[in-house]
Amino acid sequence: MSTTRVLFVCTHNAARSQMAEAWLNLLGGDTFEAFSAGTQPTKINPFTIQVMEEVGAPMTGKRSKLLQEVLSGAYFDYVITVCANADQECPVVLTPNSKRLHWGFEDPSAALGTDSEKLARFREIRDQIKARIEAWLKTHPG
Repeated sequence: MSTTRVLFVCTHNAARSQMAEAWLNLLGGDTFEAFSAGTQPTKINPFTIQVMEEVGAPMTGKRSKLLQEVLSGAYFDYVITVCANADQECPVVLTPNSKRLHWGFEDPSAALGTDSEKLARFREIRDQIKARIEAWLKTHPG
């Protein structure tokens, strides 16, 4: 059985792309293998780690990665940008024959307020990403 390889791309690879990678690896079973990278990676936001671990998605050992690092010699069936900046910065075709999609989500790292309010925003985006992946998996079984 062949595995469908998916790369999620965001600017900093700190929140949305990390969440999408974790969700697809959690929900996609053995038929999907997800990765994430950033056009200008920084470090994973601690709130990202917290909200994903709350739902049983392990984040141990994860780190932000540069897009070119992940693309080096790799093939992906799908390249999915999850933020507007990455959508604009990514070449249309990153690997031969890959399908390019854009799923725009707001940046939870831009949330203002108390830590509780920021955490609530991260949970909101986490749940939006999960819903999008669940819907996509229904039409793309692998």
